[in-house]
Amino acid sequence: MLIFAHRGASADAPENTLLAIDQALTQQADGIEIDVYQLGNELVVIHDRWVSRTTNGNRLLSDYTLEELQTLDAGQGQFVPTLWQVLERVQGQCLINIEMKGVDDVSLVNLCINKAVSQLNFKPEQFIVSSFNHHLLLAFKSIAPNIKVSALTASTPLDYARFAQELQAYSVNAEISFVDKAFVIDAHNRGLKMFVYTVDEPADLLRLKAWGVDAVFSNGPAKAKQALAANAKKP
Repeated sequence: MLIFAHRGASADAPENTLLAIDQALTQQADGIEIDVYQLGNELVVIHDRWVSRTTNGNRLLSDYTLEELQTLDAGQGQFVPTLWQVLERVQGQCLINIEMKGVDDVSLVNLCINKAVSQLNFKPEQFIVSSFNHHLLLAFKSIAPNIKVSALTASTPLDYARFAQELQAYSVNAEISFVDKAFVIDAHNRGLKMFVYTVDEPADLLRLKAWGVDAVFSNGPAKAKQALAANAKKP
């Protein structure tokens, strides 16, 4: 089971910041999940449309220029980074899950990935692009068929993972409250991976592993890996 650092190692550093990315690398996460919005022609790493929850700003993200946004305090001396700044930090050391939150031009994501492959020691297979907006995933897949896409859901659809299969996705990324063993089996029967978010409790982690879940997103990747390792040692 792979462990992705959810918004970086967000239990130990402000989410989606370079410090959280550094912590995820230090904790040897298998992958890092980040959230991306488009701001003009730039991609910035932040979770919300309003910046007030994660910074000392109080406006809509779209009300800021990039320069203004990066003067805001994101906690512990951190700022809101661009996608490129995050990728420069990672330098191909692990998988990257880019969740498109508010993106109008999916080609910007593809351009950034291609640039990272050519300049930052990444391989195309290290990238996964996910979204709750499945229209965005379809548009992205049409221009970047070699990059894996993951369809997000916070529900248990009547036909389980069919929606992701129709998108020719790599995985279903589902919220833990809506995942049961039948959902996992259905995804696998359709040739899909099953990823689950957000998993911080060892009991949840071990139950999902027993069901055959392929990866989880955790705020504390080191603790998640420790829980897996401790369980593996049990007779």
